Amino acid sequence: MTDIAITDAPERLSADLPEARANSPLPRTPHPIRHPGPAAAERIEVLRTGLIPLSGTLQPGETLTDGLHRIFAAGGCKGGVARMEGGSFQPFLFVGPSFPSDDTHAAWYSETRTPPKGARIICATATVGWREGLPFVHCHGRWDAEGNLPAMGHMLPTECVVAQPIRISAFGCPSAWFEGQPDAETNFTLYTLAGRAHDDESQAMGLLLRIRPHEDLSHAIEAACRTHNITRGRIIGLGSVISPDFVDAPRITCPITEIAIEDGRLEHGIAHIQMSAVDVYGTMGMGQIRRGTNPVCVTAELLVVAEPA
Repeated sequence: MTDIAITDAPERLSADLPEARANSPLPRTPHPIRHPGPAAAERIEVLRTGLIPLSGTLQPGETLTDGLHRIFAAGGCKGGVARMEGGSFQPFLFVGPSFPSDDTHAAWYSETRTPPKGARIICATATVGWREGLPFVHCHGRWDAEGNLPAMGHMLPTECVVAQPIRISAFGCPSAWFEGQPDAETNFTLYTLAGRAHDDESQAMGLLLRIRPHEDLSHAIEAACRTHNITRGRIIGLGSVISPDFVDAPRITCPITEIAIEDGRLEHGIAHIQMSAVDVYGTMGMGQIRRGTNPVCVTAELLVVAEPA
């Protein structure tokens, strides 16, 4: 499936992805995004939470999952969102989005890719949570792998091992987290929101969000923020968008992509989002997205960090 905002155990792709599917040629015609299951009634999941700023360094020898959960646990947080830059992984394993081979999913994953010399991280975003009682991480990013393309996609966090220290800045949630659960609409296991709302005035405040397919990314964020009287803040997250449409860059016409928010702001209740995206052919795009023309493909996982108006 489009790995894009999907958390369906990509760590197991190396073993589970059928060889015929991995090596099949990509169709060159648009693929309609029609998910196999009934549409869920709740299209935007929102949980108001206290936030704890976190920072740290992923150390050589750690996997991405272990390092992030170490930093979050040290801050007393079970989940949240992290940004990373610099440093490198070796080995480095990732997948990209792909067309499905049957009608059981609207999208799928590419074969697992392993640049022989690892990869230097340019920037990446990770949602930190749990699945089946175990630490789980969903991470999209951009990297330099000495010319190996594509240079963006979904990192396999239990198989990416830190080679050079990687800087982390994050916001952890003391009472809430992302939890992987089966999703009937998409037929994938996706992050949903877990825990409880928390209003501690001694902490920064924010909203955890999960946005379902076909909801416009910007409009969904704005609607959630209006409900909680947030008009200004920072937007952090990742997911998938159908044919990303940019103000200042060419539109990606392929409907199956993975995206990461590079810089997101909420000003006067309006979302201003700079994001990067990659499609099934490895085509990358980056820029400010248009409001109203960027529907979610599979899911989007986000954090809005509220700021004084």
